[in-house]
Amino acid sequence: MKYVLRPFYWLWQYLIAWPLLMVLTVFTAVFTVCTVFWKNAEFVHKVQQFWSRSFFWLMFLPVSVDGQEHIVPGQSYVFVANHQSMFDVWLVYGWLPVIFKWLMKAELRKVPFVGTGCKAAGHIFIDRRNTKAALESLKEVEKQLVNGVCTVIFPEGTRSLNGEVGRFKRGAFQIAWDLGLPIIPLSLDGCYEVLPKGKPFVYRAPVHMHIGEPIDLKQFSDPNEAIEAVRNAVIAGRISK
Repeated sequence: MKYVLRPFYWLWQYLIAWPLLMVLTVFTAVFTVCTVFWKNAEFVHKVQQFWSRSFFWLMFLPVSVDGQEHIVPGQSYVFVANHQSMFDVWLVYGWLPVIFKWLMKAELRKVPFVGTGCKAAGHIFIDRRNTKAALESLKEVEKQLVNGVCTVIFPEGTRSLNGEVGRFKRGAFQIAWDLGLPIIPLSLDGCYEVLPKGKPFVYRAPVHMHIGEPIDLKQFSDPNEAIEAVRNAVIAGRISK
C-alpha cells in the first residue's frame, strides 16, 4: 500500500481527533472504575463500545462486520483474532456483540487510565516472561467465562510486521480445551493499513471484521492440528471479505 497522508487529515488527527479521544478515554476509564460492581452489565459495555467506536468515527474510517449470526446468545466462547495494529482492539471492542474479557500483555497495566480501566472492567493481564504468573492469569480468565461472558485473545502475541497472519501460540487454545468451549475465529482486515507498526500517523482505509463459525476442538486428536485449523480459518475469513 502507498501511504498518502493529506495535510488537512494530519491536522485533524492531532488538533481535534486525538485530543477528543484522550478526553473520552479518561471519561471511560473513570466510568468503568465507578461501575466496577456492574462490570458485566450491558449498560457498562455500551459505554465501552461507544468509546471504541469513537476512534473510527473521529478518524472517518468505514467499518463493516459480518458473521454475527454465528454467535449464540448466552454461550461463552474463546474468540481468536489476528493482530495488525492497535485499531484491532477498538474494532473488536466496538463491534463484537458480546461481553468479553481481554487477555492482554502485562505492559498495558502501566498505561495511564487505560490500565486502571481495564483492570476495573475485569480484563486479565498476562506476564509472558513469567510462566507461573501466566498460568495463574489463564486460570483467572477461565473463572470468568460463564453465563455468556467470553474472552478475546491475539494468539500471535504481538502485532504483525507486514499485515500477514503469524504463528499462533498455545494459550488461547488451552483455555478452550480446559473448559470445553468452542473457538470462534475473528478475521480482521484493514487495521494494518490504518496504523502500520512503526508509523506515527493514522491513514484512511476501510476496515472489516469477519466472525467465523464456531470450531469445536474435540474433533481434533492432535493439538497442533487444532491450532493450525483455527489459524487457517482466520486467514480464510480475511480472504473471503
